[in-house]
Amino acid sequence: MATEDSVIARRDGRAGRVLINRPKALNALDLPMIRAIAAALEAWRDDPQVHLVMIEGAGERAFCAGGDIRALRQHQLEGNRAPADAFFAEEYALNRAIAEYPKPYVALIDGICMGGGIGVSVHAPYRVASEHAMFAMPETAIGFFPDIGASFFLPRLPGQVGVYLGLTGARVSGADAVHAGLATHFTPRAAMPALAAALAEEGIAALATHAAPLPAFGLAEARPAIDRCFSAATIPELLARLATEDSAWARETLAALGAVSPSALFWTLRLLREGVDRTLAQCLAAEFALTRTTMAHPDFVEGVRAMVVDKDRKPRWSPARVEDVQAATIAALFG
Repeated sequence: MATEDSVIARRDGRAGRVLINRPKALNALDLPMIRAIAAALEAWRDDPQVHLVMIEGAGERAFCAGGDIRALRQHQLEGNRAPADAFFAEEYALNRAIAEYPKPYVALIDGICMGGGIGVSVHAPYRVASEHAMFAMPETAIGFFPDIGASFFLPRLPGQVGVYLGLTGARVSGADAVHAGLATHFTPRAAMPALAAALAEEGIAALATHAAPLPAFGLAEARPAIDRCFSAATIPELLARLATEDSAWARETLAALGAVSPSALFWTLRLLREGVDRTLAQCLAAEFALTRTTMAHPDFVEGVRAMVVDKDRKPRWSPARVEDVQAATIAALFG
């Protein structure tokens, strides 16, 4: 079965294979692509000849760098909410469909995997990362929040690692993604084609025979400090705890948090804390509601301008300081 060129879906042996085929745009997702992936999964759901599903990204630079944020910003500027609502509603429905899919779903992650790319992989039971994989949820840097079910899976990573990743947007290597729980297997790039062929021929058992030894966790030394600092109940308390840590990691983390939207730190921390007691469906519903209010906040349009449109990387946040973020303003965003 073939769909439009930006998503290629076909049968290969016992596997249904999805190729995200937009390499010049780092395989970023738009609404037609989301619909094409969803249609392929639906077609294969009850097909007795399809025993498992694989999803890959074209090219060597990215598995999937996220959603088409530039278009979403333009919709916001035009006051045209309907396309944004459709994008998020169908993207989140796809995330849930992957989590609930009745057949093994395997994501082969080589290159950049951010935002929406994590959404079409992390909810699967099998996520294979290469040494060239790079995972990140950098939404606070554009005045948004980690979505695609992140309020469900980030709080469920070991300790406070998920909160750290969600607030800072820190990048994680393929091996570290396995340690952190974002991926399940580590396979070098050179072995990925053989793994894909073996999955199509042998089924899910091929994962074990193609897995490579896992390098040490790059965040192991920082883990105690991550748990100490990112367990704080508020952003000011979190920053105060970081300030007492005498380490290069703490200084780098303070600098990272100082560069992102102060308001986004507040709404993201609240969302992640509330996600602890929610189901995935409840998290996705809460995230959808929050897209409507946070995208109307000036930091979203400004953050996407600075990081994606003009790329001057000099966002003018409103307010510019954590100290000036009003609790009532953040509370109003949650209704």
